[in-house]
Amino acid sequence: MSRSLLSRRAWFERMAGGLYGTALAQLLGPQLWNTRGASIPSESAARRSSPLEPRPPHFPAKAKAVIQLFMNGGPSQMDLFDPKPMLDKHHGQSYFEKIAGEIESPTAAGAILRSSFKFAQHAKSGVWMSELLPHLARQADDLAVIRSMFTTNLTHEPALYLIHTGHMPTGFPAMGSWVVYGLGSENQNLPAYVVLDDPGGLPVNGVESWSAGFLPPVYQGTRFRSKGPPILNLRPEREDSPRASARARDFLGRLDRMHLEARPNQPQLEARIASYELAARMQLAAGEALDLAKEKSSTLELYGVGREPTDSYARRCLIARRLVERGVRYVQIFINGQIWDHHNGIVSGLKSACQRTDQPIAALLQDLKERGLFESTLVIWGGEFGRLPIAQLADDKSEQNAGRDHNKNAFTTWMAGAGVKGGTVFGATDELGFAAVEDKVSVADWHATILHLLGLNYEDLFYDRNGFKERLTGVAEARIVKEILA
Repeated sequence: MSRSLLSRRAWFERMAGGLYGTALAQLLGPQLWNTRGASIPSESAARRSSPLEPRPPHFPAKAKAVIQLFMNGGPSQMDLFDPKPMLDKHHGQSYFEKIAGEIESPTAAGAILRSSFKFAQHAKSGVWMSELLPHLARQADDLAVIRSMFTTNLTHEPALYLIHTGHMPTGFPAMGSWVVYGLGSENQNLPAYVVLDDPGGLPVNGVESWSAGFLPPVYQGTRFRSKGPPILNLRPEREDSPRASARARDFLGRLDRMHLEARPNQPQLEARIASYELAARMQLAAGEALDLAKEKSSTLELYGVGREPTDSYARRCLIARRLVERGVRYVQIFINGQIWDHHNGIVSGLKSACQRTDQPIAALLQDLKERGLFESTLVIWGGEFGRLPIAQLADDKSEQNAGRDHNKNAFTTWMAGAGVKGGTVFGATDELGFAAVEDKVSVADWHATILHLLGLNYEDLFYDRNGFKERLTGVAEARIVKEILA
C-alpha cells in the first residue's frame, strides 16, 4: 500500500489553515462555549472544571445567597402594608368609570372597598403593617418595604413570567438561573439553585417558573421535596461498598468525559453529565441538609413545624436556612396554586394565607440573624402584582363575600438582610392605593437591585444568543433602588 507524501506547498497550506482556525476559535471563544460575556475571565468554559464552580462577582457583593419567598396570586397591598384611610372615607362610592380600562373583570366590579383589617406602626422604625402579620411586625426594623412597585400585565401567566424572568414571553431564564450563571456555586455537593415548591401542588406556570430558558440546562432550578426523600430515585436500589461505588463513579466519569470530548458544544449533554455527577455527590449531602431532626425543638417551635396551618411552609423556610448555610446560592419557596388571588372572600382568604406564612417567615429572619447569616443572605418577598381599591363582587353581589381584582399599577414587595437598609419604606401610591405615584419601581429596577446586592452589574451579566446580548432586565432602562440599600 503506497503512502502519500506531503509536499511543502501542502504543508504550508495546512499550517496556515491551523493558524487561522486557532485565531478564529480564540475570537469566537465566548460564542462557541456559551460563557457569560463581559463578566467571565478570558478562560473558556472548556477549561473550567465545572460550569458551577464559584466565580467572582463584578464588584464586592453584600449578599452571597438569596431566599425568595414568592407569594403566588398577588397579595393585596392595601390590606397588608399600605394603609389607605381614604378607602374608609370613600367606602361604597363608585370608582369604576375612572379605572374601567384597568379592570380584568369589569362585569363584577363594585364600589370602593375599605380594608377590613386594622393597621399599626411597629418597632423603632414605625413601619405600618396589618394586624394579619403579627409575627413579621416584630421584624419590622429589618425590612425595606417597597410600596411603589408596578408591572405591565394584569393577567397571572405573563405577569409571573415577567417577575421571574424579566420577560413576558416564555422561554427565558429565571432570575435564580441568571444568578447561578453569573456566580456559580459555593457547594459542589448540592444544587446551586434549589426550588422548594408546595407539596399541595405546583404554582401557576408550573416548572417554567424556575426554567433555565436558553441558558445551559445545568443552571435551572432543582426541586427538593420537604418531606420524604428530597429527590426521587436518588438512592441506588443496591448499596455497594464506598470503595466500589467510588471506583464505579470514577470509571463512569472517565467514560462521560470521553463521550463529551467527542461531541463538543452540546450543552444538553454537558448538563446531563453534570446532573449525574451531582446526583452521586448529593446522595449524602442532600439528605443531611434536609434532615430537620438535627434541629433543636425550640427552633422547630419557632418556625411552627409540626403545627397546622404553619407546618408545610415552616419546613420549607427552615430547609431554606439550612441550604444557604451550606453554600446553596439561590433558594425559592413557592405556595401551591395562587393562595393570594382573592377575587372573592378576601377577608377569610387573606387570614388563611397569612396564618400559613407569617410565623415561618418571621422565624426565618430571626434564625438567620441568630446564626450570623443575615448579613450575607438576601430575603425577598412579593407576588406578581397587587389588587384594586374597589370590590370585586361574587355571584351573590354581597360585600361580605367581596374580593379585589388584579392591579398591575401598584403592589408591595419587601427585602431584608444583606445590604438592605432595614426599617425603610420606599415609594408611595395614590390616596386609594390604585397606582404607584412616587419613586416608582419597575420589575427591571427590582431585578437590577437584587443583582447589585449580589455584586452583579445587570448590564454586564448577559448571554450572547445569536449575536444579541440577552439580559435578565432585557433592553429596558433599569436603575438600582439605592434608597433601600444600607
